[in-house]
Amino acid sequence: MRSKMMGILVLGCMCFLAVPATHAQAAASKDTQVVTEQDVKLLRQDIRSQKKQLIAANLTLTDAEATKFWPVYDQFSAEMTALGDQKYALIKEYAQNFGTLTDAQAQSLINRSLALDEAVAQLRIKYVPIVGKVLPGTKTATFFQMERRITTLIDLQVASQIPLVQDQH
Repeated sequence: MRSKMMGILVLGCMCFLAVPATHAQAAASKDTQVVTEQDVKLLRQDIRSQKKQLIAANLTLTDAEATKFWPVYDQFSAEMTALGDQKYALIKEYAQNFGTLTDAQAQSLINRSLALDEAVAQLRIKYVPIVGKVLPGTKTATFFQMERRITTLIDLQVASQIPLVQDQH
């Protein structure tokens, strides 16, 4: 089981890591097509699908548990996606102002980013008892552990591609 989990996580990481490499190649070549909003939307859908597949492969559910769990997961995922939309909007705003960011804009981005982090934590807290009603405690813990790990890997990969704020002084 442990080696299966590692293999799946490595595969998942490779999928997530391939995206920024492609983006970096696109940025390096002026002849390459610019990444569009539609490209980002499709990429985010693909990542959500891969995340669900990783969870399904590693969360051993009975048929009865699966029938109750997956609708709850889909609702949780939809709410997480809405928060992801806000995070993406912040990243776009930062990119649009990169190099000319004022102190006030920088502080606003920090505050809104921290508020999103808090909203994600609150969403997880909200869903622990909901998932706990459809899964036993160990499976609930496994789900949230996996969800957190996958999300952390994605966040780390995204963060590694965002340049640090440049001091304008």
